[in-house]
Amino acid sequence: MGSFSDYTENKVLDHINGKTAFTMPTAYVGLKTADPTDDNSGGTEPTIATGGYARVATTGAMWAAAASGAASNAAKITFPTSTAAWSTGATNLTHFIIMDAATGGNLLLHGSLDTPRAVNAAYIILEFAIGALTETLD
Repeated sequence: MGSFSDYTENKVLDHINGKTAFTMPTAYVGLKTADPTDDNSGGTEPTIATGGYARVATTGAMWAAAASGAASNAAKITFPTSTAAWSTGATNLTHFIIMDAATGGNLLLHGSLDTPRAVNAAYIILEFAIGALTETLD
């Protein structure tokens, strides 16, 4: 399960209150070594392009329509096959992030992985099955 970041909460509230328009950017799914917290100050993301790591761009068609304050991925989300280690340790990728850019950018949403994962060698593929990522308003 994931929750909105401070950035997203502020953008949505400003949009609802007529302060500014908010156009949803392309959402990029990434990984972190610990809870990024709502301000994205926690955990470490693997370095983009190291070992083949890249955030995965998603489209609206890849997400189910929201219901009861939650939405899940309606398509498999697959990271690039690793070419070398993205991380060290047995289980150190513990959280997912959804950002508004392929590199840098703003944290939109974050959550913990059901099963921590390591990408500590080449030829490892991480993916989220349909329904495995759930976004919630909380």
